[in-house]
Amino acid sequence: MQTQNPFLDEMAKLSTAAIGLAQAAGEEAKAAFRAQADRMAAELDLIRRDDFDALKAEVTALRAELETLRAAKAPKMKSSTAKAKSGGDA
Repeated sequence: MQTQNPFLDEMAKLSTAAIGLAQAAGEEAKAAFRAQADRMAAELDLIRRDDFDALKAEVTALRAELETLRAAKAPKMKSSTAKAKSGGDA
């Protein structure tokens, strides 16, 4: 059995509007907080995580290359110091 009560209809409309308003206010607060956090990060001169990860990978690759170059140079330095200690090619 369904009854037509104008008071209940108005209360339902009012609560639906209040929920919609609360959701919109929540989204607005979230956007404002995000904007404030981005501004603070920019002022502190911070970098984003993906930029940090890319730089970290590049540094790791450069360190590996440096170790390879040092390992290739080490035998040459040992042979040149051995010649200098023995008196050269004479």
